[in-house]
Amino acid sequence: MAPCLMVQGTASGVGKSVLVTALCRLFARAGYRVAPFKSQNMSLNAAVTPDGGEIGRAQAAQAEAAGIEPTVDMNPILLKPEADDRSQLIVRGVPRGSLGFAEYALLRAELVGVLRASLERLRATADVVVIEGAGSPAEINLQATELVNMSVARMAGAPVLLVGDIDRGGVFGALVGTLALLEPADRVRVAGFVINKFRGDLTVLAPGLELLRARTGVPVLGVVPWLDGPLAPAEDSLGLDAPATPAAPAALDVAVVRLPRIANFDDFEPLAREPGVRVRFVGDPRELEGADLLVLPGTKSTAADLGALRERGLADAVARRARAGGPVIGICGGYQMLGEALLDPRRVESAEPAVAGLGLLPVVTTFGSEKTTARVRARALAPVGPFAAARGAELEAYEIHMGQTDVRDVARPFAITARSAAPADDLDGALDPRGAVLGTYLHGLFANDALRRALLGHLAARKGARPDPRWGRPAPADWDRLADAVRAAVDVRAIGRLVGLRVVA
Repeated sequence: MAPCLMVQGTASGVGKSVLVTALCRLFARAGYRVAPFKSQNMSLNAAVTPDGGEIGRAQAAQAEAAGIEPTVDMNPILLKPEADDRSQLIVRGVPRGSLGFAEYALLRAELVGVLRASLERLRATADVVVIEGAGSPAEINLQATELVNMSVARMAGAPVLLVGDIDRGGVFGALVGTLALLEPADRVRVAGFVINKFRGDLTVLAPGLELLRARTGVPVLGVVPWLDGPLAPAEDSLGLDAPATPAAPAALDVAVVRLPRIANFDDFEPLAREPGVRVRFVGDPRELEGADLLVLPGTKSTAADLGALRERGLADAVARRARAGGPVIGICGGYQMLGEALLDPRRVESAEPAVAGLGLLPVVTTFGSEKTTARVRARALAPVGPFAAARGAELEAYEIHMGQTDVRDVARPFAITARSAAPADDLDGALDPRGAVLGTYLHGLFANDALRRALLGHLAARKGARPDPRWGRPAPADWDRLADAVRAAVDVRAIGRLVGLRVVA
């Protein structure tokens, strides 16, 4: 069985996913077969495996960094929050239902068996498995029941790297406090600290590192600097509160409505990486001022989030903008909101049997118990609107949605030619006659160079500006840049020795 290395953190958002992604790339570049693993993920950013299973987006990215296709074994348990006290449970890529914490706890014995079997399958085919924890292992109220931190380290016999975020302040207290709250048998598993998001002079930090080692006996195996840009997909919406980029004046401004249960918001990272394009997440009607494009993103709870839009006054603001001809794109749940009605006769999505939509597209969505998850190949069809310049272009995307949408007497922007590798002949989405309002179920659209170039060129033309010739160029993979940055900051040889691997720094 392959050895395992586990990365845990002092809190959510400290950089566990980024470090696991970098280690997957570094080990793969050293010639090892690497598999990522996260036993239980709570995230609304999801991806689809080649066989149509649903897993956390971060694990799919880690697999890509490792040079392999993602599988459901890499994230056997996925929780997608639907409300403060309920989540959709997905087990090995397949939805099992909506559960509260007490109902979920009753499944623990079964789920332990599921994640154990998934981990064993990965270990049987890899040279090393890099495991990611969740939140903090020092949540003392959960230590007896958790399925994602030290219980998994024990199951895997894995040494643990503990990551802390120095940018937030208090990193020494967080590392020492986490260690102090662990059970003695778990404490000795912590083989090294990694301090993340450091800005400044390392010589100023050095005395603290020495004292940390003296107090805990645990070495600091690296201090990773602050790295600009989205280096790995986010698992939760913590990062959406960060300032929009770029800070300099932007040629184009894209406003994405921050829904309470926003999902797959990594859809917009390819736009944010384009020169002169500003992507910001907005929650107030006044923030729509000056936006060249408004996007209603995906959501895990369409009806509830549409209600939140109305409460905030955003629904009226979106409708006014669309009726004035301002470009509006709805993706997945956002597409459903743009329609005339949301019908839920079985109460799958909400307690309401019917909810009025924004009425901007002649479509009606009916929710049922089946969920669509698939990778797709498609072709752009739209004769007008933001993707008209890419008409005929082939593209790759993926679907993750509940509900089926009936479209009446309106153009369809995309034709699906393959779904989960099988030939298909379906139409997707809806486009109003002016080309101002477009809805689609396809996630990952903006990662397609031709569509991104067409969209940005269309927005520039609307404001009388010249398109930037750099828009829509193929983006180089960030995995090597991330791996190089981490390699320069951590003791890769020492980390490799923890699991018996020889890795050249």
